[in-house]
Amino acid sequence: MASCKQNYIAGQWVSGESEIKNRNPSDLTDLIGMFAQASANQLETALDAAAKAQREWATYGIERKYNVLMAIGNELMARAPELGELLSREEGKPLAEGKGEVFRAGQFFTYYAAETLRQIGDNADSTRPGIEVDVRREPVGVVAIISPWNFPTATASWKIAPALAFGNAVLWKPANITPASAVALTEIIAKQDIPDGLFNLVMGAGRSVGQRLVESPKVNAISFTGSVPVGKGIAMAAIPNLTKIQMEMGSKNALAVMDDGDLDIAVAVALGGAFGGSGQKCTASSRLVVHAAVHDEFVERLVAGARAMKVGHAFAEDTQMGPVVSEQQLNENLGYVEIGKSEGAELLCGGERLEMATNGYYMSPGVFAGTSNDMRINREEMFAPLTSVIKVDSYDEALAVVNDTNFGLTAGIVTRSLARATHFRRNARSGCVMVNLPTAGTDYHVPFGGRGDSSYGPREQGSYAAEFYTTVKTAYIASGTPE
Repeated sequence: MASCKQNYIAGQWVSGESEIKNRNPSDLTDLIGMFAQASANQLETALDAAAKAQREWATYGIERKYNVLMAIGNELMARAPELGELLSREEGKPLAEGKGEVFRAGQFFTYYAAETLRQIGDNADSTRPGIEVDVRREPVGVVAIISPWNFPTATASWKIAPALAFGNAVLWKPANITPASAVALTEIIAKQDIPDGLFNLVMGAGRSVGQRLVESPKVNAISFTGSVPVGKGIAMAAIPNLTKIQMEMGSKNALAVMDDGDLDIAVAVALGGAFGGSGQKCTASSRLVVHAAVHDEFVERLVAGARAMKVGHAFAEDTQMGPVVSEQQLNENLGYVEIGKSEGAELLCGGERLEMATNGYYMSPGVFAGTSNDMRINREEMFAPLTSVIKVDSYDEALAVVNDTNFGLTAGIVTRSLARATHFRRNARSGCVMVNLPTAGTDYHVPFGGRGDSSYGPREQGSYAAEFYTTVKTAYIASGTPE
């Protein structure tokens, strides 16, 4: 039996009250390891240590913090081939994507290392004579970070890096499906010049460790990425303590393909947006809103592209789409296939479990056509390699369909018209808009977030992260009269 990987609490690696197995979704015979589950008492120890360490960390000079974050980022980038392989092994995304994710995580840390040197406040004259005003940002305190399994290193990093850069302590509860990547990142952070307890890894189930974490009055802020129901539960748990919250939740992103669009671009961005990462992205293109004038040709080429996609083991060189992450996820995906059929949608290809050389959670990419925007497959987030085509007769109808959703994370349009592109990006009700690009794919130095049920609270990433990870202090100083 593999040795058990431990939690990291108050500067020490410690065993938990139980253990879970972590298996490779590309090959279920591959046991990646055993991982400890934190107890309630260990969580309390971590919270107390974090509060003490945060006060010490806040006294560190900005260059000292810069060196810490740069060291983390540089090591992640240098070890991207090794840690990317581990990530792909436990999450299932193709190896190139796993390596790229780890490298991008390193870039988050180096970006926020620079932000530690860029924390410049504001000053102003008071309305009263002889008084100056100083406005600056201070750490919010102890931050609970609850991250998802689909980007186990990158999403965690874009939360952890700014939290530390702006002077906070961190309690990180990663998704239980991808604990190996969490331990690997923690090992890098743990060896840095930081106070014991500043960074804590508390692995465990959301219903136990996660729930106690979000209910704790010792937590000053919570950053969460996950589903809408869980997010609403976190909000209800946080409100009694008036805990600051930032949440990225579900989506139902639409890509509009117009009659004047380049179909080569349209098909390429639709395939990449819908099936990249096995559709397990909050930015995935799950609704394809297509103008009637190009509908038939687009669908024909889309289906041909989907059928040609190579599904396989994450480590295989020719794999374009790996397995989905778990048996539960696969069963939910197959359930949506049946829901779509029962609603009258036509499954043109895919949507089936695949038997491969290794036993894993493989599924073929599926395309529905003949769908309407009121179907469940077009209203609910599936998180699956499934996409639905919705035929429309005009640009105005396309925009209306794009906006007809409870979500609002990303939206895209394929068009040659500058006027349409400009109108769309100004009127699409989403936090991110893509023109002639996949709905999936964002940069780390600019804000990320959505509207409606997709997001709640301040934006993530870039300089906008300061809105969540800091609190503003305004000071008034009477300078007196010079002698």
